[in-house]
Amino acid sequence: MSRVQLALRVSDLEGSIGFYSKLFGVEPAKLRPGYANFAVEEPPLKLVLIEGEPGQPTVMDHLGVEVFGTDEVTAATSRLREAGLLTVEENDTSCCYAVQDKVWVHGPGREPWEVYVVKSDADQLTKATGTPCRCGEPDTTGDKPQPAAAAPASCC
Repeated sequence: MSRVQLALRVSDLEGSIGFYSKLFGVEPAKLRPGYANFAVEEPPLKLVLIEGEPGQPTVMDHLGVEVFGTDEVTAATSRLREAGLLTVEENDTSCCYAVQDKVWVHGPGREPWEVYVVKSDADQLTKATGTPCRCGEPDTTGDKPQPAAAAPASCC
């Protein structure tokens, strides 16, 4: 079992929470400062909202596939590498208020995709500098810079 993840950077977190609660008929599964996520059963969707700069339009932050076991992340990593895609692995990484195992790839338009499993809760939104995760960091340029090694720019 898996579900697609859509992470949006929103300027009005409270208004967005209200809107998406009405749209999908569910309340957030996790609420933290500057962050909310919804575990929507139908359609299977993990919607992540990350607080952005006030007054800015909502933009896609990143995309993902949430799986429910590390073995599924490992299998996805192998499959993506065998398909010739550049992958960046992160194991036991803490970001978006969760400890996760994940693998990152970029689509043809440089859109970041992650395949990940949430292993447990964590106390922080952001990760250490120099890692692919940029959750909680403001995008002041309108176009996020790419970290070293062509790693994706976001996470959750």
